[in-house]
Parts: sequence; structure tokens; C-alpha cells
Amino acid sequence: MLRHFLKNHSAVKIFMLPIFCCCQLTVYSQNNTLSGVVKSTTNDILPFASVSIKGTTEGTSTDENGFFKLDVKNEKVDLQISSVGYKTYSKTIDLRSLHTEPLEIQLTSLAYDLDQVVITGTMRETFISASPVKVDVISQKVLKKIATSNLMEVIENVNGVQKQVNCGVCGTNDIHINGMEGPYTLVLIDGMPIMSSLSTVYGLNGIPTSLIKQIEIIKGPSSTLYGTEAVAGVINIITKQAEDVYTFEVDAFVTSHFEKNIDFSIAPKFKKVDMLFSGNVFSMNHFLDDNNDNFSDIPLSNRLSLFNKWSLTRKSEKTLSFSAKYYNEDRSGGVKEWSQDYRGSDNIYGESIFTDRFELVGSYQFPTNEDIRLDISYNYHHQDAFYGNTKHEAWQQIYFSNLLWNKKIGYTHDLLVGTSQRYQMYKDSTLAMIDERQYIPAIFVQDEIILNKKWSVLLGLRSDYHKEHRLVYSPRLNVKWKVGEQSTFRFNCGTGFRLVNLFTEDHAFLTGSRDVQIVEELEPEESYNINLNFNHLLLLPHSTGAIDFDVFYTYFDNKIVPNYDIDPNLIIYANLDGFSVSRGFAFNIQQNFDFPLSLTLGATFLDVYSETNGVKEKELFAPSFSGKTSFSYQFKNDFSLSWTAKIVGPMELPAYPEPYSRPEKSPWFSQHHLQLKKVFNKSFNAYMGVKNVFNYTQPSPLVDWKNPFGDNFDTSYAYGPLQSRRFLVGLSYKL
Repeated sequence: MLRHFLKNHSAVKIFMLPIFCCCQLTVYSQNNTLSGVVKSTTNDILPFASVSIKGTTEGTSTDENGFFKLDVKNEKVDLQISSVGYKTYSKTIDLRSLHTEPLEIQLTSLAYDLDQVVITGTMRETFISASPVKVDVISQKVLKKIATSNLMEVIENVNGVQKQVNCGVCGTNDIHINGMEGPYTLVLIDGMPIMSSLSTVYGLNGIPTSLIKQIEIIKGPSSTLYGTEAVAGVINIITKQAEDVYTFEVDAFVTSHFEKNIDFSIAPKFKKVDMLFSGNVFSMNHFLDDNNDNFSDIPLSNRLSLFNKWSLTRKSEKTLSFSAKYYNEDRSGGVKEWSQDYRGSDNIYGESIFTDRFELVGSYQFPTNEDIRLDISYNYHHQDAFYGNTKHEAWQQIYFSNLLWNKKIGYTHDLLVGTSQRYQMYKDSTLAMIDERQYIPAIFVQDEIILNKKWSVLLGLRSDYHKEHRLVYSPRLNVKWKVGEQSTFRFNCGTGFRLVNLFTEDHAFLTGSRDVQIVEELEPEESYNINLNFNHLLLLPHSTGAIDFDVFYTYFDNKIVPNYDIDPNLIIYANLDGFSVSRGFAFNIQQNFDFPLSLTLGATFLDVYSETNGVKEKELFAPSFSGKTSFSYQFKNDFSLSWTAKIVGPMELPAYPEPYSRPEKSPWFSQHHLQLKKVFNKSFNAYMGVKNVFNYTQPSPLVDWKNPFGDNFDTSYAYGPLQSRRFLVGLSYKL
């Protein structure tokens, strides 16, 4: 009867509604109803999270808005909430002390995060899980596991990536991806190719980890978006914003080898402007000679790196940012008796390199309805060096711009169209008296097509114009197939090309006694690549993680190969009269447990070779196997322990004639690092560690080191660690 009355009297219904709701709240309170909203720490709602009361069968899950409501028997309960990719939330709740408002609960993401934003694969922001291009990410959590002054000591702990030392005296190094030499890897800073040619020889040590927010790595050619040099892959260093740091931060450590490092950053908080100023100071002036060859095991160095970044808040909410970086280094290596007074000496051997480098990067998003952005960069690099009594002085300037238009067409198409302009000036006053200028314009287009919930395709094409070689085309195809909620296949194929800047990229002819001989006009290198990736989330009872499998194959045509074997006094450069192949497979497992333990394990199996007239020859310094592993454990008393290690299999090494012959294949070796950290409060923590725990170093990387001015002296026999075990202690303060 009451129902019939209310049904026919709408005014009465409106009047009675608040009273009815109050009655409902009272009933819920009497029945011990627990309700809440579950979100991530970035305030994203988490639908379908599991909600349960420990020790009972009571449970439910959040709806599509992250909301849950659960009737419980007791007034005091142990609430547990779990969601894939997040740490389990556990807390004792006393319902008698709660107000009527729902709880707001935040879950902390695990280290393996499929919702990390990446840019490198498609030149626009997207999530790892959504990207059709496989992107590996080194996050802040990984960066903090190893106390280091620069990028190179971090990158060598990534599966499939190897730091290669090219000179055992001055310490030049580069980055190998899947066994391919350093010049095939393009290093970007905030998406701009300002680390190239001359700067890749010494500039990589000038990128301190203090300015890095995250590192994105693509293995495989990316010439469609980034042009020449992106043949083996791309490493994009995303720098920090002011919002990523405290108002003031300082971090300093010292090692038992008397290496001293200080990082600092200042980020004052303004209303309409974000500003970050950071710097790194590194000093190593202690002579080490543990291998007893009378040469310093690692170069002595004094480095200064300063970084300043500004971001402006505009009414249009469009991007406007610019940054500047300055890098200066005084690096030297040689015999114990050498000092700067003997710079250029022909009787006391030493190698001395002065580096001055300046970089500018800017990004401007036009205040239009269309997504149009202009990215620009400029860098100046000056190197003044002596290798024994051989002088090398060079200057390089690169102007670069990208004009991008990103247009979403309906739900199925995401179109990116752009043009890039690159102008490079290089001058060398001491070797071949080079004074060259190159202007390389390019246009590119890509379209990401979403076919359905499971399938998406990325098509891309780039065309670069070179004065000597005319138009060069670089197509690519990426296909993503999402098999289920936990499994994804990615298939990538494309081409790459590279113009060789011989005297800026390869310093082997400077650091030894060999002369350079170029027997023909060098043609651009071309490559064709296929990569298959499988990613699967591992959802085990008490842990969450992922496993990756990669199979890759790269075929090179016109590859430029330095030949050290024909004449011990020559390095002969020529386009390969045949072909070269880099192939292999890799896997990587990352698992994070409910208790505070995270593990990673990865391995890469390589077969890199060149073939001419049916004769197969293995690539130098390309290990057939390499493995990387790490684990981290968080103790209850705010201590954390991190262990990182790598194991490297045999690799082919240069051949030398008698009586200077050395093994032509390296042995198996491993290197381990340990770090213990104590967090005292939000502002202050301390850490200590051991690098190269088991003290493995290779024998001297120098050939005929007793006669450094002789015809047989060579510095390129470096395949393993050169610095022995050292201990470190550091402090970090944030305000």
C-alpha cells in the first residue's frame, strides 16, 4: 500500500528521498559497511581490484570507477586490496572511527610498470603497453641501484647493451647494441640527436645520471624517425623537469681509488615558470697501475657538467621549454712519469684530451587547435688532444630542427608528419685538414592504425637528401598483436642507413702506431632488420612481473670494416665486398614479490659475422653470450640492498704478429657491484658499496707497452674491466 502511494505521488517521493537515504546510511552503519575508492599514486582509478578481509571469506572487487562497498561482520577488520602491477595494500581498519565518507586508498605500482610513458618509439607520448614499438625503460629505481658519475656505467647493465672501451690509455668508449659497433647507436637527449660524430667519442661520459629522469632504449633500426646513425638502435635520455626534484638536492660519494663525485640540483618553485639547475663535478687524479704495465689503468679526469632547464606555463597549456648544458673535461692517461708538462712529448708517452662542449635544446608547441610542435637543438664541440706526439684538434657544430604535426583521425588512425633539417660543420686542422659542411633535409610520415582491440599496425617512411648520394629512403613496419590480457607479440622490420664520419668516430688510428689507409670512396652503409618480440605478464600467487623474448636479424650491405690483419702497421678501411650479419635472441625476466624483493635476469645470445667470397669471419668485440642480473631487497629498518652483475662470454679479439701475439679470443668473465642504502628520513640518506666485488680485471690492454712510440704499440686490446675493486661511501640530502 505504501509502495502504491509513493508511486502515484511524485511530490511526496521527492520530499521523502533525503529521509530514505539517511535511513539507508544508518542501516549501513549498523551492518558495518565498508566502502572506498581505489586509485594509484598518480590518482588513476583502479577498476576490478580485489578487495578482501584477511582471515574471512568476505570480499568483493572495485567497479569500473574504482569504487567498492563491502558488508563486514566485525567492527575492526584487516583490509587487503590487490591489483595487477601494484603492491598489495594491507591495513587494519576500525569502522567505529570512520566517518560516512568512503575511504580513499592508493596502491603503489611495482617496479615493472606497463603504464610508463615513453616517447622514443613513435616520437610522441604513449604507454609502454600501447606502443607498437618495443621500448626498454631504465627508470629512476634502476638508476639509484648503482652509484656512478655518468651514463656509461648504467647502460652496460642493460641486457643486449655493452659498453666497449676503445682505447686502453685515454679510455674512449662507445655503446654496442646487439653486437653492433658504437657508431650504429644513436644517442638522443630529450629526443634530439645532439650526441653524434665527434661527441660520441668523449661526450658520453659528460652525461651525469643526476640529470636523467629515465632512459628509453630501442633495439633495431629507427632511421625512419631519426635518420642516419640509428641503425643498431636508439638510446633516448629524458632529462628531469623541475617537478621531478626537491627544491634543493645534493648527492656526493668518494671511492677508495680517490674518485670524488658531487651532484646537485636547485629547483625553486614559481607559479608560471619551472626552472631546474643541476650540475656534476667529478675528479679522479690518483694513478692506478694494478696490471703493472707502467700505464694508468684508467684515465685521470676532471669533469664539470652544468644543466639548466626552463618550462613556461602558457594560457594555451601548450609546451614551451628550453635547456642548456655545458660540459668541460681535462682527461689524460699514460706512463707514470707523464704530466701536463710533457703534453705532446716524443719521449714521455701520454694522451691528453681537453673537451669543451655546449648544447641547446628547445621545444615550442604552437597555440593552435592542431598539435604542431617545433623542436630545435644546437651543439658546439671542441677537442684539443695529443696522443703521444700526435696532435688532434677538431671543432664540430650541429644545428638541428624537427617540425612535427600529430593528427588523430577518428579512433583508428594516429598520423605523424614531420620534416627535419640538419646542418653540420666539422673542421679538423691537424689530420687531413678537413673542413666540411653538410646540409641534410628530410621528410617523414608515420601512421599508427588500430585495426581492433587486438591488432595495431605502424607504417612509416622517411626520405633524406644528401648532396653526394641524393635521396635515401627508410621504410618501416611495426605490428602489435595483443593475444590476451597478459600476452603481446610485436613484429618490427625496417631499413637503416649510415653516412660514415671516419675521422670523428674511430680514434684507433690516433691512439696507436698504425696509419690509416682508405682504399676506395666509401659508400653509405645500408641495413635490413627483422625483430620479433613476445611479452607476457607473469601473475604468480605472491609476485607480479613479466618475461620478454626477442629474436633479431640484421643484414648489412656496404658495411665499412676496419681491417687490422693485412698489415700490422695499417688500418685499412673499405666497403665490405660481401655482407655482414648480426643475429641472435634474448630473454629478460623481471619479477616483483609481495615481500620487498625484486629480481631481474636477462641474457643475449649473439652471432655477428661478415662473409666475403664464402669466407666467414667473426666480428671483433661481439661476445657470443652476455647475461645481466640484479636483485633488490628492502629491509624493515629502512635499509635496502642492491646487487647487480653481468657475465660475458668469449669474443673475438684483434690478431697481432709475433712476438706481440695475444689470445685471439677472450675468456669468460663476470663483474659484480653491491650497494647498501640507509634512509634516515625523507631528506637524508646514506649509502656504501663495493664495485667489482670479486676484483676481476683483464690483463693489460696495451700491445708492446714498453715501446709506446714504436711501430707495434697498440691500445685497442680492451675487452673487460680495467679498474680493480674499490669501495665507496656516499650521502644524499634533499630539502
